[in-house]
Amino acid sequence: MWKPEHRAAADRRGLRYPSDLSAGEWALVEPLIPPAKHGGRHREVNVREVLNAIFYVLSTGCQWQALPKDLPPKSTAHNYFMLWDWDGTLERIHHALYVCLREKEGREASPSAAVIDSQSAKAAQKGGPRSIRRASMRARRSRVASARDEGSNPRRVSSIRLASS
Repeated sequence: MWKPEHRAAADRRGLRYPSDLSAGEWALVEPLIPPAKHGGRHREVNVREVLNAIFYVLSTGCQWQALPKDLPPKSTAHNYFMLWDWDGTLERIHHALYVCLREKEGREASPSAAVIDSQSAKAAQKGGPRSIRRASMRARRSRVASARDEGSNPRRVSSIRLASS
């Protein structure tokens, strides 16, 4: 049930976009962002704005090219997204926000139980992720590839097969 304190906590009216980080969210996420590399030029991009751009794409489902002009360029946002996905930063941010939300709701940091429905259990019993037995299937090949393996002229073989069929 939504109470006034819940509505106040979920209110995003003061932000430019609903996906932007609030000051409290940024305070929680900022320590998880890796520092700039040593040596070379100093980081000139505003990392909070890069995260706002990433969250904008993730929340709206738009293409990187469709980022609004007041957010960092698509190449900058996408490069940081790929880097942070590769080094685990996005996973750490997700986990920190997840734990904070659960504790804020008065729950334990990690769930103590899980529910698996019968559909999921049945699908897992059939033999894992693939139900196709690839070893028993014969490889499909084109006539040209088959003719090349036999060492003959592919045009002649295909014309003979076409004439006889």
